[in-house]
Amino acid sequence: MTLRRDIDSTLLLLTVSLTCIGVVMVYSSSAIMAAERFHDGFYFLKRQFVYALVGFGLMVFATYFNYKNWRKLAVISLLVSIVLLGLLFVPGLGVRVGGAMRWLRLPGITVQPAEIVKLALVLYLAHSLTRKKEKVRSLLKGYLPYMIVLGLLLGMLLKQPDLGSAMIIAGLAMGMLIVAGVRWRYLLPTVLMTLPVVYFLIMQVEYRRRRIMAFLDPWDDPFDTGFQIIQSMVAFGKGGVLGQGLGVGEQKLFYLPEAHTDFIYSVIGEELGLVGTLVVAALFLMLILCGIRIAANCQDPFGKNLAFGLTLLLGLEAFVNLSVCMGLLPTKGLALPFISYGGTSLVVSLFAVGILLNISNAKGVTK
Repeated sequence: MTLRRDIDSTLLLLTVSLTCIGVVMVYSSSAIMAAERFHDGFYFLKRQFVYALVGFGLMVFATYFNYKNWRKLAVISLLVSIVLLGLLFVPGLGVRVGGAMRWLRLPGITVQPAEIVKLALVLYLAHSLTRKKEKVRSLLKGYLPYMIVLGLLLGMLLKQPDLGSAMIIAGLAMGMLIVAGVRWRYLLPTVLMTLPVVYFLIMQVEYRRRRIMAFLDPWDDPFDTGFQIIQSMVAFGKGGVLGQGLGVGEQKLFYLPEAHTDFIYSVIGEELGLVGTLVVAALFLMLILCGIRIAANCQDPFGKNLAFGLTLLLGLEAFVNLSVCMGLLPTKGLALPFISYGGTSLVVSLFAVGILLNISNAKGVTK
């Protein structure tokens, strides 16, 4: 069979636009802090630019690498990602930041295995759900094996601890299982049994409980647990409709914690205003719609499952980050795809788009 030579130019343009916005905003939000900490205002910009180059290189590779070949690597990729998670707990390899062991120090680079796990899980589920077909509606052969794999991943993530990534992965797996046709009579009891566990994980851990209380009433503790969300709201308020101007924002000046990562959308709100935030949100919405269109048009069951899973992954992460910045969800340390500073997140997101572009390419295959 031969693949069409054209690619989805809309998806490509959206991806490039979001990544370019990200590079600019990483510099704007981090320059002063980088000069203070590292005596180099371009510290984060240079690294983000390199990450973008690597990510675009992998995106080009994935665009022209037949997506069906990923089926052969699906199980291996999941096993490798599990090994990477396990290496976090090896002394000297795992890097603890802010009380969490989420970064793995390898020769010359530092990676975040949770981001790789998300992609590997999508590949595995797309392959397995396609192979099992109608068997996914079975409890023993279809549903329970996925719950065992998911339980292993969630357990390792919660050990770090990384509740945010654990919840993204849980939502990702449930979404793909629902679309694949898993029976609700299996899913619903699982969700109901999970709720007390989630309650315990949140309310019995001091810092998580305080985050929930801060989400409900940030002004009850404005200088500690409520500080992040209050400063984020202040950033949006200062921005108004048109913003204060690129690079002019003040909240990034040590008021807004993690301005170049978790709360970069708040910096966009202050500097580019309501118009800027709506543009970014619209770009993400159009990107998700492109992914859904690619999944809907794909005639290959594996390609359809894979396209939906990758789209769901990008959509969930964007939705959670934007919601946190706007105070619609409790504070969680999740990056905004393509925009937040972070090598692993950016590279994985661009690689995912490359696979989507390849699936889009192949939707008109001829035999």
